[in-house]
Amino acid sequence: MSAAAFVLAINLFIAGVFATAFGVVAAYARSSVGARWLALAYGVGMLNPLLELILPLQQDPWLVQFGIFAAYLFAANFIVVGLARHYRLTPPWSALGALVVVALLINSQTISMPRDSILRGLAYQLPYSIASLMCLAIVLRFRRRKVLDVWLAVLFGLSSLQFLLKPFAAVLLGSGDSAQAYIGTTYAALSQSSGAMLLIANGLLMLLIIVRDAMAEITARSETDTLSGLLNRRGFEERAESLLATALRTGIPGAMVVADLDHFKTINDSHGHEAGDRVIRAFADMLGATADERAVIGRLGGEEFAVFIPGTNLPTARLYAESVRSGFSSLSIANLGPDCRVSASFGVASLKAGDSLSDLLRRTDAALYEAKKGGRDRVCVSEPDAEMPPAALPYGERRQGSRQRD
Repeated sequence: MSAAAFVLAINLFIAGVFATAFGVVAAYARSSVGARWLALAYGVGMLNPLLELILPLQQDPWLVQFGIFAAYLFAANFIVVGLARHYRLTPPWSALGALVVVALLINSQTISMPRDSILRGLAYQLPYSIASLMCLAIVLRFRRRKVLDVWLAVLFGLSSLQFLLKPFAAVLLGSGDSAQAYIGTTYAALSQSSGAMLLIANGLLMLLIIVRDAMAEITARSETDTLSGLLNRRGFEERAESLLATALRTGIPGAMVVADLDHFKTINDSHGHEAGDRVIRAFADMLGATADERAVIGRLGGEEFAVFIPGTNLPTARLYAESVRSGFSSLSIANLGPDCRVSASFGVASLKAGDSLSDLLRRTDAALYEAKKGGRDRVCVSEPDAEMPPAALPYGERRQGSRQRD
């Protein structure tokens, strides 16, 4: 077995492994549409080394040669679609369609040209180079690139360059007097080896990126409250604790706002849980619409919400709470009737040196207790040296009993 044939067998195995891996990811992460296209790409790509291996056995190699070119071309195009789908971008369908049609037509006319022709080599390799450039453009269009995405872009750039250099390497090293003789040449070994390295590198990076993003999506779902669309208690506490630690370490201010809907149980009892859900969603939307972009917003349970705002002092946090209170109290909720007025009470506290998240929430909760005690639909502030009122429940107990504090 020649060196090129050995590498082709390895490429066939690698393509099968990646087709299976992307297929498994697509099966378990149903929302990962990109993984389905990449599984299809590597599945179709398996035809390329398989046909290369049987090429020397052909009397008339034209059809098999054309099949080798077409298999790789379609696999490359499916990778473009898979990346676009994964990055939530619209695939360049028109450009891909044009590339396939033009490339197949040109290849059918040039495939029988002398094998040492630069024109033939460019006609063969240029479509692959263009497909790699499309992949590069898709990654660069994705604005939230991380390290893996950057490296993937670099590899697609190298892949594009490799395809452009292959025709010159074929002329320099010789690609065989015939299609059947190709597999025994030094050029074939070099071409298939470089292709194998890029196949493995690109495949691994794309797989890592898709698994990374699938895990991030699963984590986000586990930390998101489905009704309000905000963070749930777990998600809020994890993010708030991280921001709080950063604020204490760097000495920047921070403030917490806790809000509780007034008479929420009465709304549920009088108008039903569907109406109560609309009130929850409306309040969550208002919290998010008026908050600083750095703020972490969560629904802690029932009708209670919390907002941690890094880089904000006590007066600014109070203004934010007053803005939400005023806007929400003047809101009209569908199907509640003109006599049903919604409102919320707020507690505000600022971050102190040495605070834990629990410490900050206890002081904020104490201020919320005062707002409820003082008549509801108001904002109360916990002064930096204020103690929690004796009547106020500890933080954990108040969260568990939030629905009893109408």
